[in-house]
Amino acid sequence: MSETISAGEPAQGAGVPAGRPACPVCSREAVEGLSPFGELPDELKRLISANAPEGVGAVCRRCLELFDRARAQLEKYAAVFEQGRHVLPTWIRLGAHEHITGRNVTIAFLDSGFYAHPDLTTPHSRILAYHNIVPKGTGTLESVDPASWHGMMTSVVAAGNGALSGGFFRSISPDCSVVLVKVSKSGHIPEKNIERGLRWVLENRERYQIRVVNISAGGDEQQSYLTNSLCQTVERAVREGLVVVCAVGNAGWSPGHPVLPPASSPSAIAVGGLNDQNSLDRARHSLYRSSYGPTVDGLQKPEVIAPGIWVPAPILPHTPTAAEAELYARLDRAPDEELLPLIEENKGVDCDLYDARTLPVYLIRQLVSVKLHEADVISEHYKFVDGTSFAAPIVSSTVACMLEANPRLTPQQVKRILIDTAERLPGVEIDRQGWGVIAPRRAVELALSLRGH
Repeated sequence: MSETISAGEPAQGAGVPAGRPACPVCSREAVEGLSPFGELPDELKRLISANAPEGVGAVCRRCLELFDRARAQLEKYAAVFEQGRHVLPTWIRLGAHEHITGRNVTIAFLDSGFYAHPDLTTPHSRILAYHNIVPKGTGTLESVDPASWHGMMTSVVAAGNGALSGGFFRSISPDCSVVLVKVSKSGHIPEKNIERGLRWVLENRERYQIRVVNISAGGDEQQSYLTNSLCQTVERAVREGLVVVCAVGNAGWSPGHPVLPPASSPSAIAVGGLNDQNSLDRARHSLYRSSYGPTVDGLQKPEVIAPGIWVPAPILPHTPTAAEAELYARLDRAPDEELLPLIEENKGVDCDLYDARTLPVYLIRQLVSVKLHEADVISEHYKFVDGTSFAAPIVSSTVACMLEANPRLTPQQVKRILIDTAERLPGVEIDRQGWGVIAPRRAVELALSLRGH
């Protein structure tokens, strides 16, 4: 069929050197020739037919790559497209309590770095303290440090009020306070650093009224809690009244799917991941690739699971990622006549878009859509993330609400309530999900009912 495409056709090949065909989709010179439309996979045919001029007989390699990327995004992010390309906030997906929001409860976070995000500081700062255990000169709460994004995301997932989204992407406990403890420069966090951070929390828990500790980091290797120093410190923290919530890890597809300290501690609440397909339909819920036990001590881990994918989280401001997200979101909203000026104005942000500025509008919009989903962008300020690092803060957020509802709860009672109110996924091994998906509203209501006991 490619033989029917002539470089001399005025509608498509104007300005193209003789002997070189023009792509009927993008009108560019097809240096490497054209691929016959009839030989393409059915999925690509449907996508190209919906976004290209009628009767296309062949396509250039550049367009094929663009539409194949779009096809991959459609398959991978079907859950987002079903919702009109919106990611539902976790408080909606989990049915959180509307009126119990973590007031007067403090969560401490141990992570590689943090940033004073507006969702934590607007209209007033709820950051009670920031402590850095690593050598000085490794960033502050106000500086944009490469290590800051992970802790910024975990703390906002647990405690953010959604200030940059009009409250929509708020956490389950948007009124709680936070203490931020930086325990690493970047990358893997050594186990000894996690322990140092936890010891600092123990020393300062009364000063800042800390009730919950979130640890979205794993230790060095599998080891019995009886001989592991970090696990022993976790056990001490729980004895002294702290609820310790730990991400179980993302090694569910790895041999042995190991659960490392501190999640392997008996008294910790180890959290695995749920894949709820960004949907309120519980029949569609399945597991994320979480690590799971039994541990080397024969303990069941995780105890509970929470959303570990499609989790809305903030983008670190003043970074290349933030600049890209802002450009993609603006282009997505812009009318056709503003696309080219916006791309020209931001020519240093994304080379692909700048190179594509002469393409037909419908192809530019296709590329923008691909960019949005390849970067997991929700808006200028938020993206969706995955990992048990973000499932754990959702549980910590729920615990903060339980402690607002009933401040007298012990760590043991908190754990028992979470287990008793969780919902098991049908057809899924108990080893992988523990007692099931957390149910924040039911957990808060049970906590309230125990106030008189």
